[in-house]
Amino acid sequence: MPSGLPVIADADTGYGNPMHVVRTVREYERADVAAIQLEDQAFSKRCGHLADKGVIGTEEFVRKLHAALDARTKDTVVIARTDARGPHGMDEAIDRGRRYAAEGADLVFVEAPESSEEIERVAAEIDAPLLFNVVPSGRSPRIDDAGLERLGFRIAIYPGALLAPFAAAAAGALSRMGGRDLGDLAGPGGIFDAVGLVEWTELDRRYRTEGAAWE
Repeated sequence: MPSGLPVIADADTGYGNPMHVVRTVREYERADVAAIQLEDQAFSKRCGHLADKGVIGTEEFVRKLHAALDARTKDTVVIARTDARGPHGMDEAIDRGRRYAAEGADLVFVEAPESSEEIERVAAEIDAPLLFNVVPSGRSPRIDDAGLERLGFRIAIYPGALLAPFAAAAAGALSRMGGRDLGDLAGPGGIFDAVGLVEWTELDRRYRTEGAAWE
């Protein structure tokens, strides 16, 4: 990678239990990433701005967070993300964010607050460095960099900044070749619908394991 360019690597759920998290951190550090993002979603996971997400228990995630913190051998930043807003509500999401900060997370990421008031609550009620996910046409309202900085967020990520225009260009090219309109790819839902989200969501529900709370 270019010298001096820090990379935040999305490690999803750590790809399993705490032992898998240890391996994930080791492999990501070998790739020389600057930060690793770890979340409390239950498998099968999905984009944080889609519906029907589930989360594991707080204590289970804390064990995975500890595994990540113990496994790092560099000054790698560990970001703890909670997706509890959907299935449990904002109070639970904030409680989890506070807990993850207390357990040693370097940054806290509360995914998909659904109003300006909820974004402000995250900033006001979690005493930790915070990350915000900017997703146009997602579940969170539009907020600019100046607004995030004013509220005290330290980092903003833009996961669709490159993906969305690439996906739209690819869909247009494929439609012209095959004569089939792939539809509106605006926002995460549009992109995932184009690659079979409806079918895979139905399969997930059919074979879902009980035990996690789902929105």
